[in-house]
Amino acid sequence: MPHTPHTPELPLRFRSTFRAATAGLDDPSSIDAVDGPAAPEPDDAVETNVDGPAAPEPDDAVETAVAVEQDDAASLLEPAAVEPEPTAAAHEEPREEPALEPQEPAKRPGPRHRAERLRNRRPSGASFRRTIALGCASAIMGVSAFGAVAASADDDASSATAVSANAADRATPTDTIATPDGEAGADDGPTVMSDLSVAAAPFTGGTQVTVTGEELDQVGAVLVGGAPATIVAADERTITFAVPAVDDAALGTTAPVEFTDAAGRPVDVETPTAVVAAGTSVVQPLEGELTGAPEAEVPTAPRTLSLTYTSDPGIDAQVGYVLAYWSSYNSAEYPVIEGYDCANFASQSLIARGWAMDGGWYLDRATGAMSPTWASSTALRDYLLTRTDRATYLDDGQRSLVKAGDIAQFDWDGSGDRDHTAVVTRVEHTETGTKVWVGGHTKDADYWDVDTALATGGGSVSYFSIR
Repeated sequence: MPHTPHTPELPLRFRSTFRAATAGLDDPSSIDAVDGPAAPEPDDAVETNVDGPAAPEPDDAVETAVAVEQDDAASLLEPAAVEPEPTAAAHEEPREEPALEPQEPAKRPGPRHRAERLRNRRPSGASFRRTIALGCASAIMGVSAFGAVAASADDDASSATAVSANAADRATPTDTIATPDGEAGADDGPTVMSDLSVAAAPFTGGTQVTVTGEELDQVGAVLVGGAPATIVAADERTITFAVPAVDDAALGTTAPVEFTDAAGRPVDVETPTAVVAAGTSVVQPLEGELTGAPEAEVPTAPRTLSLTYTSDPGIDAQVGYVLAYWSSYNSAEYPVIEGYDCANFASQSLIARGWAMDGGWYLDRATGAMSPTWASSTALRDYLLTRTDRATYLDDGQRSLVKAGDIAQFDWDGSGDRDHTAVVTRVEHTETGTKVWVGGHTKDADYWDVDTALATGGGSVSYFSIR
């Protein structure tokens, strides 16, 4: 720029925001008042290098240039004597240039051109990029936190082990959750969790009923209407018992079914768990799983299982036949054997029950011919022992399994042969044991007490449980 009388002399270095005063300032000395002491007039060599890199200078020249720049920076910070006209650039805060340290002459750049950027502005897109970076960081932290929660819920066993290991190193185990009194390590004992597999059974007994639950191998006894039932099979998950035979007066009544453990304590019967259809999702609370806090148990109302006594058409027909012809023989249909008609009459009752004759057990009604198994007590015993599909042998020690319609046989003299055959017409279970009554011919009776028969005739008794 050519020098004129009104052109101020400028320092060697200024910020790009420098603006010279223009309003009414004809005196060059006023410029000095605003900007501080004027820098020394640059020589031709320095002015020549304003627009380009500076050539290497001697050490004295370097020190002089550094001093000039420091003076220039100080002059910019001094209060102005005259206010220049406000402009857009005048509101910008000037940034203080740090003092330059002496450097090696070969590495020092030349004076900065006033048109160059001084890097006192943030690039125009920096604010937007900073916002995006903060948003991404927040999203990553959120995903990490969610993943940590999910991992803690899926890896309960690992986290429990880690907590235990850390707790051992602490002086006070603050992460231990106390369990309610009486629950720690408590054994709840057997529990029934299903309905009876059979809701009704003949009063004559023998029907097998199964229930499911937990620790059922610890069940000590099953009572049906107060009468003990024989436990046929039991394991941890299931138990099967045989319904005891009762008096025919119980026909149509409902009897409670109760379970007790080995110590005689009642066994809980819970409501069966509802079955969830396939594909149906069930929302489970996560509070207990995430925090480890014990969840409150929902109280369940006590439940009682019951069994209804019904009649068995086959047994009803068999017992009905005995009660109808025990004293007045049915000679119109069957032959009568004088003096030992007991086995013949028992065979007739089995036909009334629904049995069919076969080659080993039969009667020809036209001719009166009959097999020994039809008419002889000992032969009938041998036949039933081979037909386990039709009957099961029981000794007197298994009397609790006897039911109405079964076959009772007596050995009066202890010879091993069977001397008398009768049909069980009534069974009653009491606290002192099982009472059995029989009906038949030769000793014509409808309800003959077995214990009375043994007491008067001597000998022993055995049974066949008929299917």
